[in-house]
Amino acid sequence: MSKENFEAMLAAIEAIPANETKTPNMPVDKYIQESADLSIWSTDDQAKLTVVGIPQVFFDELPVREGALRHAQSLWMKERYTKEEAARQWNEEALVADTLRNELEHTFRFAFRSRTDLLDRVHAIEEGTGHADMLQDLSDLSVLGKAHLPLLQAIAFDETKLDTAAALSESLSKVLATMNGERTDPNKAKFLRDQAYTHLKEVVDGIRAAGKFVFWKDEKRLKGYYSRYLNRR
Repeated sequence: MSKENFEAMLAAIEAIPANETKTPNMPVDKYIQESADLSIWSTDDQAKLTVVGIPQVFFDELPVREGALRHAQSLWMKERYTKEEAARQWNEEALVADTLRNELEHTFRFAFRSRTDLLDRVHAIEEGTGHADMLQDLSDLSVLGKAHLPLLQAIAFDETKLDTAAALSESLSKVLATMNGERTDPNKAKFLRDQAYTHLKEVVDGIRAAGKFVFWKDEKRLKGYYSRYLNRR
């Protein structure tokens, strides 16, 4: 249901300008729960609160906006963890890949020492720096090695390392793409979450303010219009 709520409110959420977008000042899960509590608490007070200017649509949309924020939070957490997982995998495997690349280049320089044309290709592969270059080097070295296996077999080279190089190049290319893709706009999902929070906050703040005004002398009703989390701090 949260996904449907999110889709229903997406246009309104995205319409909130950046300079009006707020960042949650408490854990989002607790804010969502307090919003749900407020929805139930204010049910019997709607007539009194609408009299002082709170539109009925605030009460109608409160659970919908709540669900939209819940889904937006989930989307952000998913992207956040995807980035962390990609970075963790890269840190674990990139050193292995780089070590293999260096070994292959070293081996090829020896195996192809009598072939200047092949040595030139090895030197060309060695040019360049960076993560993407390393992964391309592994792919190029794998292809070059398989095309000249007799020269490698003559020095008792382990041919399976060529397959390993190709596999690492392919798998780590996907990991790198994930990392680079998220770094292009790392805050997009978080900003959308903040917009959804701001969208919900509009009705929560409005209902709470009206409740505090109407029930300022009724302590039993008044307590339901305060944030328990923020009041405990």
